[in-house]
Amino acid sequence: MKLSTRIALLAFVSSATAFHVVPSSQRSTTSLGSTAQLTKFEKIKAKWKGPTANLCDEAVDFSYEDFAEAVANTDYSFNRNDIVKGVCVEFDNGGCIVDIGAKASAYLPEAEAALIQEGVSIETMVNLDEEMEFQIISEEDENGQLLVSVRRIQYRAAWDKVVAKQETEKVFEAEVIAVNRGGAICLVEGLRAFLPGSHLSGMLPTEDMVGQTVKLKFLEVNQEANKLVVSNRKAVVEQQMADLSRGDIVEGMVKALKPYGAFVEVGGMSGLLHISQISYDRIDNLDKVMEPGMLVKCMIIDHDKINGRIALSTKTLEPQPGDMLKDPQMVFDMAEETAQKYHERMEAERKAREEAARDIVLGLGDSLDELGVNGDSEDGEAADPLSDVSDSLDSLLS
Repeated sequence: MKLSTRIALLAFVSSATAFHVVPSSQRSTTSLGSTAQLTKFEKIKAKWKGPTANLCDEAVDFSYEDFAEAVANTDYSFNRNDIVKGVCVEFDNGGCIVDIGAKASAYLPEAEAALIQEGVSIETMVNLDEEMEFQIISEEDENGQLLVSVRRIQYRAAWDKVVAKQETEKVFEAEVIAVNRGGAICLVEGLRAFLPGSHLSGMLPTEDMVGQTVKLKFLEVNQEANKLVVSNRKAVVEQQMADLSRGDIVEGMVKALKPYGAFVEVGGMSGLLHISQISYDRIDNLDKVMEPGMLVKCMIIDHDKINGRIALSTKTLEPQPGDMLKDPQMVFDMAEETAQKYHERMEAERKAREEAARDIVLGLGDSLDELGVNGDSEDGEAADPLSDVSDSLDSLLS
């Protein structure tokens, strides 16, 4: 047993010596046992040490210390309500990504992209790669992102324009964008202004007004209360009053009857036709002469351009006294002809009054000359014609 074990161990050792480890450098990949040669690509790859940096030996005008100081002094803080410049770089998630130089890009929501947003998308409100001003409207979130706005900058600029326009007190035009029960909504420099129905001239606040351009003047401008009220009637009246004068013939519609007369609307203006100016004859019942909705022709006998009020008359258009009570339509048909005769008569009366006044002045002059001739005193000095009156007053006061 022991002999067989020793023989087996000796056979194992002798077989192990038959294996000889060959170094990797001496190994051959060929069947002939010779060493393999490297390819040209493998030789270049073995020698390549990576990209070579192009170093510049020229001197620069700042040192590493200067650069570190500049970085330390750069302020990257952004506060709410700051106005900064930035560039829109990408539309994203219903808004726009804006580069304002912060550590993270800012975000412009669609609702803050513009002051006027009726029926438009953010793609038409802002342009990419175009520098604009933005207002920061939030603090940084957990990602360091800020919210910015363009609308709020435009809102303040619009109010500045409105205030400047109000100071000029000029008539301007604006578009009606909506109507409601109380009136209409107009767009003035991008701001919504209320136009009361009572200040519409010859129009009613219906859907037909939407899209129309109307003439306006300001009634109230209050930026703190965000209140903007305008008037169409005031603008129309101002323009019409500039072209009206006493004696003009105008057409209007009777709007209301009162015990003292009738209110007539003339091109958006309210004129009073007093009962004493309707006819030369006495009127006992105005309802029998006029009614609301009746079209009339009147002569302007007075006007208040500041408040837009005019005083009217029809009796000056009567060919014969009392014609307004008998046939008012005939009076209106002959209004221009009768008015011409009326002006001629008034001109003749004016000239007669001037002639009479001139005669009175000339007569007084002759009387004073006679007093100067007959009133000289014995010493040659002219006597004072009021001396007796002065003496009488002195006697009364003493």
